[in-house]
Amino acid sequence: MKMNPLGRTGMTVSELCLGTMTFGNQTAPEDGHAQIERALDAGINFIDTAEMYPVNPVRAETIGRTEEILGDWFAKTGRRNEWILATKHTGDSKLVRDGAPISGETIPAAIEGSLKRLKTDTIDLYQFHWPNRGSYHFRQNWSFDPSGQDRAQTVQHMHDALGALQREVERGTIRAFGLSNESTWGTMMWLKIAEETGGPRVASIQNEYSLVCRLADTDLAELMCNEDVGLLPFSPLGAGLLTGKYQGGAVPEGSRMALNGNLGGRKSERVFPAVDAYLEVAQRFGLDPVHMALAWSARRPFVASSIFGATTMDQLEHLLGAVDVTLSDELLAALDEAHKAHPLPY
Repeated sequence: MKMNPLGRTGMTVSELCLGTMTFGNQTAPEDGHAQIERALDAGINFIDTAEMYPVNPVRAETIGRTEEILGDWFAKTGRRNEWILATKHTGDSKLVRDGAPISGETIPAAIEGSLKRLKTDTIDLYQFHWPNRGSYHFRQNWSFDPSGQDRAQTVQHMHDALGALQREVERGTIRAFGLSNESTWGTMMWLKIAEETGGPRVASIQNEYSLVCRLADTDLAELMCNEDVGLLPFSPLGAGLLTGKYQGGAVPEGSRMALNGNLGGRKSERVFPAVDAYLEVAQRFGLDPVHMALAWSARRPFVASSIFGATTMDQLEHLLGAVDVTLSDELLAALDEAHKAHPLPY
């Protein structure tokens, strides 16, 4: 398993990260525990969760259940120290804190809640799930309008939040700070204010990134490379689209599309021809398309670790095959050509 630095934190993470957003919903607790152990055996040392998980769907009565499942495993096995543990503070959501946005006031209690559920004293990477000011992500890039933002308010929020985070670092409850669903400007401002104030420096950005969602390839990539901020791609298989299982109108029972219909806005007339193009590349080079897509996302020069999720143990075993894939220059060129022919399919 290839290992990469996590920003400038001094922590080293596996190129694959075990995502857990189905634990407690589609994935039963005992199956989640089995996945944790199998991932460790495979050399994975990085696990990601969030206070609002599980998803598909998110429900008020299940908020925090995924963290509890991880905490039960840590308590049962005593192997917490074998993992780099990441979780997230939910942004404005009617299901968490009555819609209160992230602030210096919400951060301490949110961290305490996660620590209690995770049955640990320290969170290695504490992330903001999405910015208070909104985001280009979640397919909002087609309509997101930043022209109404209040810059002074945003800057003050960043100062307050970094102050609260620094106090948590000093208490020992968190080790590092990361962003999610962020932009280039937002990341730059967090870095700038941290440098000015001595607050924790951004270590990573967890944004959607895959062969069918390459928004990070332009300005954000330059920032990440120059500032040592690692990308943590989520949905590296395009919410399952890149497996090919939805081609030809198929909707497998129990799949994500069966649960939420349009894959959170990813299902479109243009995405299926795009997937066909990537499936053709995989066939031409004799690769499993799942392994190809996951390995591609993990080996990009600005990526620290690619986050994958598996509903079942069989899926996990299959996904682990990505570790053995070699990405030749010819393959990478073919993938770029497919991208040029099918940009932004959703």
